[in-house]
Amino acid sequence: MKRIDLHRILKERIGGWKGRLIPGALITLLENLVHQDELNAVLEATDPSTGSEFCRRTYDYFGLTLDVYGLDNLEAGKRYVFASNHPLGGLDGIGLIKVLGSLYGDGNITFLVNDMLMNVEPLRDVFLPINKYGRQGRQGAIAVNKAYAGDGQILIFPAGLVSRLQPDGTVADLAWQKSFIAKALESHRDIVPVYFQGLNRPRFYRLAKWRRKLGVRFNIEQIFLPAEVCASKGKHFSVFFGKPIPYDTLRESNLTYPQLADLVRKKVYDIPGSSSSESRN
Repeated sequence: MKRIDLHRILKERIGGWKGRLIPGALITLLENLVHQDELNAVLEATDPSTGSEFCRRTYDYFGLTLDVYGLDNLEAGKRYVFASNHPLGGLDGIGLIKVLGSLYGDGNITFLVNDMLMNVEPLRDVFLPINKYGRQGRQGAIAVNKAYAGDGQILIFPAGLVSRLQPDGTVADLAWQKSFIAKALESHRDIVPVYFQGLNRPRFYRLAKWRRKLGVRFNIEQIFLPAEVCASKGKHFSVFFGKPIPYDTLRESNLTYPQLADLVRKKVYDIPGSSSSESRN
């Protein structure tokens, strides 16, 4: 069985003499903040499952339910980019792998993620890490291009970050990055807008709000996302798959890539049946 070892992860990521200087007390504090013991209990309970089976068992472990709508919008044999909002920071991605892995098979889905998530070993075969810098960045770009050129389905959270509280009191994604648009057009893939309905606890949004007000650039609130996972026992979520947007329609629109990314984002929040769309916290 694989376990999350924050001490090892930090030392490997920082590397060299700097990694050896990390105070043990700080690592212990971080282990508590990310609920390392609880997350390892999940890995123990779901071992040796991987991929969508791991995701199903994780949902069962927490007593979660997920209603799925709109799968009839998908056409057999088509290569899609599934572009989803990112409300939760853990259980949304796990829920989408659970659904799409069951539909297409784990070997036919690729989830583009932050390279830190490769430490979740049961999902390594589904994840494709994105690292923008140095040699790893070049290798990652080659792997991404290969995935888009292949026959499998691509899943992505174009916002990159988890949804935040908006000035009008709604909770929604920040601006979507444009790269998925460029890759979808290059690889002739239609884009499926996906709306995942769920919320973190209010304290997550309050922390993010005050962090911005204080001018702190580091996303402190991200550290608390594992706590949101552990606090989600018994929750109910819904996911809505909208009608695919043909890549040639986007190409012929004469809009820029950032404008197209914003267009797809808006379609996600306008999916019929997703009720309150940008849910109020």
